Amino acid sequence: MSSPHPILVVDDDMALRSALVEQLVHDGEFAPTEAGNLAEAQAKLAAPNARYDAILLDVGLPDGDGRDFCKSLRAQGIKVPIIMLTGSADESDIVRGLDSGANDYLAKPFRVNELLARLRAQLRSFENSDDAVFTIGPYVFRPAVKQLLEPVKNKRIRLTDKEAAILKFLYRAEGKPVARQVLLNEVWGYNAAVTTHTLETHVYRLRQKIEPDPAVAKLLLTEGGGYRLDATPVS
Repeated sequence: MSSPHPILVVDDDMALRSALVEQLVHDGEFAPTEAGNLAEAQAKLAAPNARYDAILLDVGLPDGDGRDFCKSLRAQGIKVPIIMLTGSADESDIVRGLDSGANDYLAKPFRVNELLARLRAQLRSFENSDDAVFTIGPYVFRPAVKQLLEPVKNKRIRLTDKEAAILKFLYRAEGKPVARQVLLNEVWGYNAAVTTHTLETHVYRLRQKIEPDPAVAKLLLTEGGGYRLDATPVS
């Protein structure tokens, strides 16, 4: 099972923020962190090993405009989905918000279920992009640069194109086993010259890199005629 999505909720309305956080944690799908102003949000984003899969950002905050902050985050290279929350549904405000780099724009009062649906849609889209970052056991996985980082040991593991593709596809299977032939087709394409032995060799080499004891796999498991990734974060 993949880990909950860490979400940063930035809003100075404590009642609304608390209600959002309560809904986000309800099914264990999200792990929200709160910020009541831009300075607090910036500090949380800049914290060592901080990672957020998405940001819910109010426009009107006591120490600045959320749209300017959004633009600043994009300039800093932060590419995760940002959904702007605002008290105005005026078209010019929406355009300005989207022009600042926001992925979506939702006017208050909004229905929480609609916000959650939009958040899930943005996360799905982002996870299919080259900018996605995933947590796999003790590692932070960056598919775009084919790299695993183990923050506790400050250890970096370089992956081949195929190794990164295998991890990425298994992660998106959300803990379900993937048949060897399915994984082979997804990573190598429908190439008659490539056999499941090729996949097994790559899995063997991948385990040598990521498993503390490759002989007793804890992350990349053989199961159901294929492979399953246990991405549960190390607590």
